[in-house]
Amino acid sequence: MTSLLFSLKWLASGAVLFAAGCAQLPVTDAPAPIRLDFPPMQSFPSASPGAATRANTQIAADFLDLTFEMESGRPLAVLTRFEGPITVRVAGPTTPQLNRDLDGLIARLRNEAGLDIRRTDKIDASIAVQLIPTRDLQRVAPNAACFVVPRVQSWSELRAARNSGILDWGTLERREKAAIFIPSDATPQETRDCLHEELAQALGPINDLYRLPDSVFNDDNIHAVLTGFDMLILRTIYAPDLRNGMSRDAVQQALPRILARINPRGERISAPPEVRTPQVWKTLIEAALTDQRSDRQRRLAAAQAIDAGVAMGWSGVRAGFAQYAYGRLQIENDASKALQAFNDANRIFAQTPETNLHRAYIAAQLAAYTLISGDAEATISITEAAIPVARQYQNAALMSLLMMFQAEARDLQGDTDAGMAVRLDSLGWALYGFGTRSEVVDRLNEIASLAPRMAPS
Repeated sequence: MTSLLFSLKWLASGAVLFAAGCAQLPVTDAPAPIRLDFPPMQSFPSASPGAATRANTQIAADFLDLTFEMESGRPLAVLTRFEGPITVRVAGPTTPQLNRDLDGLIARLRNEAGLDIRRTDKIDASIAVQLIPTRDLQRVAPNAACFVVPRVQSWSELRAARNSGILDWGTLERREKAAIFIPSDATPQETRDCLHEELAQALGPINDLYRLPDSVFNDDNIHAVLTGFDMLILRTIYAPDLRNGMSRDAVQQALPRILARINPRGERISAPPEVRTPQVWKTLIEAALTDQRSDRQRRLAAAQAIDAGVAMGWSGVRAGFAQYAYGRLQIENDASKALQAFNDANRIFAQTPETNLHRAYIAAQLAAYTLISGDAEATISITEAAIPVARQYQNAALMSLLMMFQAEARDLQGDTDAGMAVRLDSLGWALYGFGTRSEVVDRLNEIASLAPRMAPS
């Protein structure tokens, strides 16, 4: 799982005042700073963001590419999965929030994917989850926020096995043991996101596909929690029709009847064949996302990814994501080009409901522009449409940012009571998304600094 953590590139920064557990926001129309008493951290109940909505023919093609290829493009000879009951344990120190999120995830896997899975304290669990300091994780996997490996159960076993073939997914004939490593200093939302993607990959697909609009199995990292599509993929992997060691051709023959049985809705939907993502586009978009290149090189790579998508006639999630990446890279270089890219991405994502969450990310960028320009009405309209989407897909960081934008817009209209109500409501969600009060205060002040302020009389 490559980290592409969401963050706005602020055009200005505000002062941060922090004392006695309260945030203090500087304002120009009051004699003293406003004190914000933080509520308890909020978190989401365990629920599906929504059922899979695409055609079974598309889902079958996605299934084959997810389960019979690695991210490198290397083919896998056979299907592998766990057999019998699956157990999960947390090794080492944990937190109450991690336990709640893991319990909720396991409940979803039981109810939605039909898996026989539960938590255990026993040392011989099928899957071990271990929290490791970021600096140690990055020594092993510099470009990963968190990751899963087969055949080991601890950090010491992982380190001992690094130069052997033990960790090679391609040599598996069945899955018996796996370990998930997550940063111990991650925010609650980042920890939950890692649990969802890495536990799902321990159980099933180890590939990611940029073409997927509705899945955590996509390196764009737009989706934070397992979707209805993801649960359908896992349910299919563990269908009684399939078994360890089956070839791609054998699985392909079985998929139509499996999907017709477990996803009858998908039988009523028609769709064009899936178009695979060529390596040249992957290379360009990954060059745009890496921080190991200069800003100019990254902007050029994103522009070339856009051009490549146009040449291939793309109009879906990959085309929109390339525009989004280009817009983010242009914010501090050319704000007008950034705005055009965000508008282009928004237009592309508006073509299908599967990319509603993508539009919510764009909304946070557009809200910055409308707030800077003093257009409170547009800022409120943009955020009111996007906040329920961020809530549906359980992205507290994104949702709280959108709420902060809306609070500033309410203030700009002169309705400071409504603005403060929205701002206070954002704090508990922001704690889950950003981890600490100081980080939340930074976001509050950064967004506050974008709004036009009348000089005091």
